[in-house]
Amino acid sequence: MNAGSSPDMSDIRIEPIAAAHIESFHRALDTVAREKKYLSMLEATPLPQTREFVMGMIAKGNPQFVAVAGEEVVGWCDISRHFFPSHAHRGNLGMGVLPAYRGRGLGRKLMEKTLRAAQQTGFARVELDVYEDNSRAIALYEKMGFVREGIIRRAARIDGRFIDAIGMALLFDVDGSA
Repeated sequence: MNAGSSPDMSDIRIEPIAAAHIESFHRALDTVAREKKYLSMLEATPLPQTREFVMGMIAKGNPQFVAVAGEEVVGWCDISRHFFPSHAHRGNLGMGVLPAYRGRGLGRKLMEKTLRAAQQTGFARVELDVYEDNSRAIALYEKMGFVREGIIRRAARIDGRFIDAIGMALLFDVDGSA
């Protein structure tokens, strides 16, 4: 891709993550984390830990989808089910899209697929925290049906600056609809 040109969105596939995606997912995760604006992590965990996370998500049947351009992961969305049995109906959503692919509907497509899978696997509630200055993400989450539940004051500290976050959740009805 030439500098300043937009990537071709027509060839992007959204598919469940698989072992073959792990190294590319790791690179995408690291790219977004190093922006220090969107994720709690400031760099990706080491590759072996990322591999363990992905394989654990697959083994547990947790929804995790990637957007793939060619052979490269350019975005992801996942929902990690809570550990405690009394909270197992809840999951935490995480997502990211590489900078060149933002603002073109990819995040929405990833979320739609991931939330549909969450409904089908018995989640009743999906939660997330989003930094309060991330207005584009907040707008997307609200369009997808998430509602604000509260402010997490001083949720993160990046480069010495505290950042508040907004706690949001989406509840699925008993019949599986949002």
